[in-house]
Amino acid sequence: MRIGVLLTERGGAEALGKLADDVRRAADDGFPSAWISQIFGLDAPTALALAGRDVPGIELGTAVVPTYPRHPAVLAQQARTTSLALQGRFTLGIGLSHKVVIEDMYGYDYARPLRHMDEYLSVLLPLLAGENASFKGETLQGNIGLSVPNEGRVPVLLAALGPKMLQLAGERADGTVLWMTGPVTIREHIAPTITAAAEAAGRPEPRVVCALPVCVTDDAEHAREQAGTMFELYGGLPSYRAMMDREGVDGPADLAIVGDEDTVAAKLEELSGAGVTDFVAAEYMSGEDRGRTRKFLKTVMAR
Repeated sequence: MRIGVLLTERGGAEALGKLADDVRRAADDGFPSAWISQIFGLDAPTALALAGRDVPGIELGTAVVPTYPRHPAVLAQQARTTSLALQGRFTLGIGLSHKVVIEDMYGYDYARPLRHMDEYLSVLLPLLAGENASFKGETLQGNIGLSVPNEGRVPVLLAALGPKMLQLAGERADGTVLWMTGPVTIREHIAPTITAAAEAAGRPEPRVVCALPVCVTDDAEHAREQAGTMFELYGGLPSYRAMMDREGVDGPADLAIVGDEDTVAAKLEELSGAGVTDFVAAEYMSGEDRGRTRKFLKTVMAR
C-alpha cells in the first residue's frame, strides 16, 4: 500500500506559494503522491499545475473535481494541460459532489447522477486518451477533439461508494478515490465490487485510494474530538452517511485514525488488508502532533 498526503489550502494571497512548499516537502519526504480537493477555494488542477511543475518525481492528483459544473471536454482540456505541466504525473479524480452543492449552489439538476456520470465519461475518457469524442446522450453531448500535446493518457479515478457507481468505476476508470470510508466497508463492499467489475470488463486491477484523517498522538481522545468537530459536516451528507452506517460508526470522529505509532500502524495494516492500494493521510492536527504524524508516516514508507 502506497502512502500519500492530502494537501490543504493555506493562507490568502500566498496560498499558491504555500501549496508549492507543501508539494515540495511531500516529495522531499519521499511520499509517492499528494492530493488536493476541489471545494470553494483554489481551482485544484490549476493549483497543482503551478505548485508541482518544478517538483519532479511525485504524482499529483485531485480528490476530487465535481463533474457537473464543467463540460467533460473542458475538464479534459484542463486535465491534459495540467498533465503536460507536470510531465505526465497528474491523476484526475472526479466525482458527483452532493445534491446540496450541485442543486442548491450551482443550480444543476441532480436527479440522474449515475446516468450523468456514465455519459460524462463517454466524452471525457476518449479526450483524455488523445482521441476525438463523438457522443450524444440524455444528459450531455460532445463532438470535439483536443490538440493539447500530451504523450500519454491522463488516468482517471472515480469517487464511487454505491454498487452501481463502483461498477462503473471498475468498468471504465482506473479505480476509485474514497473519503470517510472505513476498512470494513472497503473490505466487504468497495474492493470486491470494483475489482469484480474491472475483471469482468477485462481491465487491470483498479486502484483503491482511501483518504482519512490521521494523527499520531498520546492524547487520542482529544484528537478524536477535534476530528469530530472539523469533519462534522461529512456525517450529514447522504453518500458518506450511508458508508458510515455500513461501517457501524456514529460519525467522522470514529473513522479518524488516531493513537500512538503502534495503534496507527495497525489501522494502516487493516486498510491494506482490506484492499486499499493507496492511503492518503489527512494530517489535520497542528503543532507537535502534526510533526509526529509526518515522522511516523515517513517511517512507515521506509519499511
